[in-house]
Amino acid sequence: QVQLVESGGGLVQAGGSLRLSCAASRRTFSNYAMGWFRQAPGKERESVAAITWNSNYRYYGDSVKGRFTISRDNVKNTMSMQMNSLKPEDTAVYYCAGGLMTIAAMTSPGSYKDWGQGTQVTVSS
Repeated sequence: QVQLVESGGGLVQAGGSLRLSCAASRRTFSNYAMGWFRQAPGKERESVAAITWNSNYRYYGDSVKGRFTISRDNVKNTMSMQMNSLKPEDTAVYYCAGGLMTIAAMTSPGSYKDWGQGTQVTVSS
């Protein structure tokens, strides 16, 4: 099992930026597809962005395209997501997750084996 720890959440005004990071405990991270999910109160967990093990493919949800950028560093066992032009509707708990899967499966929470504990992002209007 790979332990994942998120950091970088916080409170920001609309239009601001945050950078989330996810640190992995094991080198097997480099074999994993990785994703960011978010969950707002009363809503289902939503796929925000995902990246293949070699960074050759990156997925973005429609609501964050052009604003968020996912990246990873397999040497440092880390993944990041730069979030720009934040909106109040981006407010949620953000989770990083990892697992072995096909590209087609990267948007499904059930495809991921390991999850972080989540970090709160709050965007004020």
